[in-house]
Amino acid sequence: MSQPRFVHLRVHSDFSMINGIAKVKPLIKACVDNHMVAMGLTDFTNFCGLVRFYGEALSAGVKPIIGADVLVRSELCGDEPFELTLLAKNNIGYHNITLLLSKAYERGYQDLPYLDQAWLAEHREGIIVLSGGHNGDVGKKLLKGHAAEIESAVAFYQDFFPDHFYLSLSRTGRYEEERYVSLALTLAEEKGLPVVATNDVLFLHEDDFEAHEIRVAIHDSYTLDDPKRPKLYTNQQYFRSEQEMCDLFADVPSALENTLLIAQRCNVTIRLGEYFLPQFPTGDLSTEDFLVKKSKEGLEERLKFLFPDEKVRQARRPEYDERLQVELDVINQMGFPGYFLIVMEFIQWSKDNDIPVGPGRGSGAGSLVAYALKITDLDPLEFDLLFERFLNPERVSMPDFDVDFCMDGRDRVIDHVAETYGRGAVSQIITFGTMAAKAVIRDVGRVLGHPYGFVDRISKLIPPDPGMTLAKAFAAEPQLQAVYDSDEEVKALIDMARKLEGVTRNAGKHAGGVVISPGLITDFSPLYCDSEGKHPVTHFDKNDVEYAGLVKFDFLGLRTLTIIKWALDMINTRLAKEGKPPVDIATIPLDDPASFELLKRSETTAVFQLESRGMKDLIKRLQPDCFEDIIALVALFRPGPLESGMVQNFIDRKHGNEVVAYPDPEYQHDSLKPILEPTYGVIVYQEQVMQIAQELAGYTLGGADLLRRAMGKKKPEEMAAQREIFEKGAIQKGVDGELAMKIFDLVEKFAGYGFNKSHSAAYALVSYQTLWLKTHYPAEFMAAVMTSEMDNTDKIVGLYDECLRMGLKVAPPDINTGKHHFSVNEHGEIVYGIGAIKGVGEGPIEALISAREQGGIFKDLFDLCARVDLKKINRRTFESLILSGAFDKLGPHRAALSKNLEDALKASDQHAKDAAMGQADMFGVLTESHEDVEKAYASTPRWSEKVILEGERETLGLYLSSHPISPYLKELAHYSATRLKDLVPNSRGQMSTVSGLLVSSRFAVTKKGNRLGIATLDDRSGRLDITLFGEALDKYADKLQKDTVIIVSGQVSFDEFSGGLKMSVRELMSLDEARSRYAKSLAICLSEENMKPTFIRELKALLTPYSGGTLPIYVYYASTAGQCRVKMGVQWSVNPTDQLFTELAEKLGENAVELEFQS
Repeated sequence: MSQPRFVHLRVHSDFSMINGIAKVKPLIKACVDNHMVAMGLTDFTNFCGLVRFYGEALSAGVKPIIGADVLVRSELCGDEPFELTLLAKNNIGYHNITLLLSKAYERGYQDLPYLDQAWLAEHREGIIVLSGGHNGDVGKKLLKGHAAEIESAVAFYQDFFPDHFYLSLSRTGRYEEERYVSLALTLAEEKGLPVVATNDVLFLHEDDFEAHEIRVAIHDSYTLDDPKRPKLYTNQQYFRSEQEMCDLFADVPSALENTLLIAQRCNVTIRLGEYFLPQFPTGDLSTEDFLVKKSKEGLEERLKFLFPDEKVRQARRPEYDERLQVELDVINQMGFPGYFLIVMEFIQWSKDNDIPVGPGRGSGAGSLVAYALKITDLDPLEFDLLFERFLNPERVSMPDFDVDFCMDGRDRVIDHVAETYGRGAVSQIITFGTMAAKAVIRDVGRVLGHPYGFVDRISKLIPPDPGMTLAKAFAAEPQLQAVYDSDEEVKALIDMARKLEGVTRNAGKHAGGVVISPGLITDFSPLYCDSEGKHPVTHFDKNDVEYAGLVKFDFLGLRTLTIIKWALDMINTRLAKEGKPPVDIATIPLDDPASFELLKRSETTAVFQLESRGMKDLIKRLQPDCFEDIIALVALFRPGPLESGMVQNFIDRKHGNEVVAYPDPEYQHDSLKPILEPTYGVIVYQEQVMQIAQELAGYTLGGADLLRRAMGKKKPEEMAAQREIFEKGAIQKGVDGELAMKIFDLVEKFAGYGFNKSHSAAYALVSYQTLWLKTHYPAEFMAAVMTSEMDNTDKIVGLYDECLRMGLKVAPPDINTGKHHFSVNEHGEIVYGIGAIKGVGEGPIEALISAREQGGIFKDLFDLCARVDLKKINRRTFESLILSGAFDKLGPHRAALSKNLEDALKASDQHAKDAAMGQADMFGVLTESHEDVEKAYASTPRWSEKVILEGERETLGLYLSSHPISPYLKELAHYSATRLKDLVPNSRGQMSTVSGLLVSSRFAVTKKGNRLGIATLDDRSGRLDITLFGEALDKYADKLQKDTVIIVSGQVSFDEFSGGLKMSVRELMSLDEARSRYAKSLAICLSEENMKPTFIRELKALLTPYSGGTLPIYVYYASTAGQCRVKMGVQWSVNPTDQLFTELAEKLGENAVELEFQS
């Protein structure tokens, strides 16, 4: 091989989220393909790609040079920042660059983080500086020709970076670049400065330039053809070959030679794959011994709870002691005792500080040590959960406890950890958003200037599944391939999107990842902050940060734990008043008959993990009657098992419709019965795969975990080896080899669908707790659930409907007894949360509740206005409170309160002025007498029900005291059987029919100039957005009248924007049209009370304006003498309008008039 002549020292990957699009792995491959011995990754102001770059480079035999491109400000350049490239010469330089990057973010920034030049001087050791070319401070001064300033700029680097400063030269065709190179060469000769050649690489190949420009335009929010778009880059900034660079700088050979010299000088060693934990305080004991002590003490406590009977406890103790010892040996041998103790401490702190913690999550629930330390709350022996699924001595990797906390308390726990170990030692973890399939189509389409409708049409052909890629979309959606093949514009858009798919787009904060360092976080990773310099996260993501040596702890927020806490707070407050013991959710029986009856009825709305439409259907079919069935439900309700047919096998076996075998009627072995009996012989869990391998073929559980993983990966060579091991092991245990292989094949088939039982069991426990609460304390539970959804009106509508179905009354918000959240009053009614009223912020609510707590309940509107701080509440807030019903107890009705609000506010204002002048009486009462107030109220007419309901909808987002659609629900069931809450997306070509009240409608025009109708339906159970286009809009536009009841048919699909459902309407009927189409007749029921001498004449007069229609009338008459049915003459057939029904109801009573339909 010839001697190397050049290496790239200034390369951006896609982690330069402003301007890079090349992935790390292809960059390393380019080095190998071009025989380059080293490469410098210098992403803009971050080390985000460093760990994977370092690992990939070493694996490929390429020397990794670590650095970063940075922006710097100096006194010389004033407010104009300049670019430099910092390369780490050694580990000290690596650490110093880490500190510099962290300081840049921690200081806060407007557009981009930058360094102060003084920081460079302070942290200069071990750093080589490349001048930044024409964008550096020296370059900018050269181009401006300011001799004194050039001298000053160079002097800084000669003083602080002697022999470590190089003038960068590049020839990429950028503005003034060539003039700079000429000036720089002259300066280098004058000052004796070395020069170095770079190509400022931003993409791999020359033809990637357009994709790069699109990426930059996406970031900067330009379109490609925008004349104002800055054009800062050229198509020459690709990964040029060694030969190309040598040709380009043939006239400056030292610039090429210096790339190799710098590469030789840069020698950083990063320790990857090791783990570093902070020292947990253990007194005089070693960490290992302290873990043993705490575990044994904790297990004793647990055993007393599990087995209160001393004899039973002693009988069961040996299996627990043996399991505990096995786990402790493994944990201590693998060097992880500190990890368990750290998790134990912050979980115990949370429980001591009234912050609910989940019973477990993931495979950690399989550890008895974790159960003993109260990290988890599920006995792993009772449910056959395996420690080796969590921590395998035959596969060294860090344990990983994912811990769920109450949403309200999660940040407090993280803050406690930061206080305990030092704020500089604790950080959350970065996460990266990438250009995913749907988003990249939309982004590229926008930048290329395509109309919204055109881009939307293509994007909608991509399935919304998580992890969807363009390749998967083409495989799943034939129409996408068809439009790609037939439309050149579509093809060009998708081809460009493919180049950018998966490129890192932005940085964010990982949902729960937290790292705790034995020293400062910056000893391992720079810190990335928001623009205010707050909320630091590591530059390395969850995988890289662990590879770099920091141990990740997952602090996850689970809303359901918050709901359980709120519900228990309400329940136990009430029980305390009644002199009853509190509910301890951790000790409820797991075999409660009433809870399982509710479950079998599928009444699981708001029950954790069990509330979806599909899950309810599965529950109806399965009829679960034990806790093991709930564990199985959580595991089975996933696409794989549902599509494989194993769910139906499970159901059929449970109900005796299929033979229960272990695992198959043709191939079974008695030794597998204890393993598979809880799941009726079906292999549901990963743990069962491991136990089968252990029992049948003599695997250790550690080895069985490796088998499980191999089955999941489906690598042929690995599976061939495992088959051989399995067969040999089975034969050694006396199992027929052929039978063993048949069972192996079955296990392999189901292993791909198997779920982690530890996770299923832990989440099943949370599911059961919410089920139990809903069964035994329905009001408190539903109040807590509604509180958790206060900002989501659509969800509140559905939950309110569920309350009605459960027979719970939801009372309007009440200023005298209500709270910010939903609560339960002494009558067992759910009181609407004042905080859920639109237009009423936290400040006004705090002011109102404070006044109530200080002076007792408000007597009337005038009393309230006199006592509350009116500086914190404006008139609009008062109006919202009146319209919502929150002030109903302060006056006779809402109309009176609204009319007298102005007088109450004026009186309060006058009262305040009098008090300031010392003229108020000693009790501070208003001058208005009770009689004056009553007189003012009495003179105000009541609002109609329509006005009242409109006010509720405006302020609560729903109708509370009644609902305009309620009188129609029985009738509407004949036109559309599906309630809005039960809607599901349609398959292609299918349609759904629903009905509801039109609560809003508007018209819009698309970018292509096409009209669009948008409306929202409400049927009290839920809401649905509907759209009308083209022919449908032309035909039905006049029927989109607010507050009318309509029936619509169309295609239902997911709405990516709202996360709910939407319908594209094909057909729309008014209520009158539906009646004419589907009703058979109109029934009028009469009794003796109606039979006054003038009645028939009055009835004819009422019907005459509506006669001449198509709907016949039948009169039903009942008296003590008998009953009869009479059909009125055809001339009395009517048009079934709402007005007719209203007049008949007023005349005869609501129950006397009814439409009749074909049965």
